Amino acid sequence: MIYKSVADRLRIRVNGAECRVGDVLPGEKALAEQYGVSRMTIRRAVDMLIEWGLVERRHGSGTYVTKKDVQHETKGLSGFTELMREQGRTLTSQVLEFRTMPAPPAIASQLRVKVNEPVYYSSRIRSVDGRALLLEESYMPVRLFRNLSVAHLEGSKFDYIERECGIAIAGNYECFSAVLADRATAELLHIEQGAPILRLTSLSYSESGEFLNYSIMFRNANDYRVDYHLHRARG
Repeated sequence: MIYKSVADRLRIRVNGAECRVGDVLPGEKALAEQYGVSRMTIRRAVDMLIEWGLVERRHGSGTYVTKKDVQHETKGLSGFTELMREQGRTLTSQVLEFRTMPAPPAIASQLRVKVNEPVYYSSRIRSVDGRALLLEESYMPVRLFRNLSVAHLEGSKFDYIERECGIAIAGNYECFSAVLADRATAELLHIEQGAPILRLTSLSYSESGEFLNYSIMFRNANDYRVDYHLHRARG
């Protein structure tokens, strides 16, 4: 349907750098002219943006941007907590499981530790503005983080690693892929089983070359987008 296509285009516009929370959208007539559709089509498209919680109509005043989709920009490496703080979002982390375990071969190879070396395993749900956004499973070497606790995991791991442990994070290796949510993941993210989600693996390393954290995350794709800012390599 045409109005759904227009709604998608408006969503991209709202999430763009030129649009800020609190801005007023052009009127229906102006939008209809810009997109070459009827005012009724624009009205139905804006209704979808309202359902998504991105805009609100104010009687006699106009339609205002109330929030943006959760954005992850690749201009530089930031922790998820830092990104949400910059966007003015409320982030909470619910720790589902936290324990030590012997590193299985697959995890040992990622963290460059010996098989069966003690590692921390944690599972947590991270919610933005009260809505579950991602399920995260993480592994961290015990020898580097002797006092890691549930309280730390309820906050920012980046803050814990850098501020409390004094280890400078140099970078991340990340890999995205699209998958379908299984029953357990769907229940935790409050989405339908089989819904498309993003699977992300993240491997953090220090300035000295040690691998600090390996995470496997499943992200609700409905409220998530990635913006790339890439520089042209010369020479």
